[in-house]
Amino acid sequence: MAKGILARLAAIEDGDILRLSFFAMLLGTASVLLIDYMALSADTPPADPANIADPVLPAVDRPEIDPGDPAFRPHETITTPEAVLTAPLAIELGPQGVLALTGTIGAGAAARFEAELERRGDYIETVALNSPGGSLDDALAIAAAIRERGYGTSVAAGAVCASSCPLILAAGTSRSVDAAASVGVHQIYAASARAVAEIGPAQAMSDAQTLTARITRHLVAMEVDPDLWIHAMETPPDKLYYFTREELERYRLADTAVN
Repeated sequence: MAKGILARLAAIEDGDILRLSFFAMLLGTASVLLIDYMALSADTPPADPANIADPVLPAVDRPEIDPGDPAFRPHETITTPEAVLTAPLAIELGPQGVLALTGTIGAGAAARFEAELERRGDYIETVALNSPGGSLDDALAIAAAIRERGYGTSVAAGAVCASSCPLILAAGTSRSVDAAASVGVHQIYAASARAVAEIGPAQAMSDAQTLTARITRHLVAMEVDPDLWIHAMETPPDKLYYFTREELERYRLADTAVN
């Protein structure tokens, strides 16, 4: 019997053996990936882009930045308490027509913002931002309302505008960023293994590309250089790419230097 098996193997051409080996390797690799994927799906909760546990994320390593630059040490320059930043977005009208948006942009924040504009929109001149970001849809809706009404935007000293928040900053007809403010971006949405399992990897990839297109179109419409979003796409969600003053002005995300 052993001789019969050896004889049959010997009769297989070398090309067929290589093809069989190749497909066996593919099958083995696919099996390993499937096992890893199922393990991740079981252990990883769905990603929620509006759920920001640590608003003052560390900066990506940028050795070219001067250590004295606020972009180098956000944990020192952002003075707003974390409890304030992680709270639902607070909307408060202050003196001189400044409407302050402080906290996380959760689902429904845009509707509350619109309601505030209906009540007191005539008194507003500038929207002051101090937010670690949150819901992309709400951020874009707030941005659209700001541009439609012709308000300016600002980020004060000690404040942060990160993740989806810079999309709101971009909507201002004037954009003022204090030299001691922190403005940063990172990947807006990264689907968990479980989320990919629900919608499929092809749909997840399609959604990511659609999201990028929406953001790019928005920045172009706001006359902000869309190249700034390359830094977001390159930065993992557990870190932030904090812009230097030179970058803010070069990308036209800030047009007023406030010292």
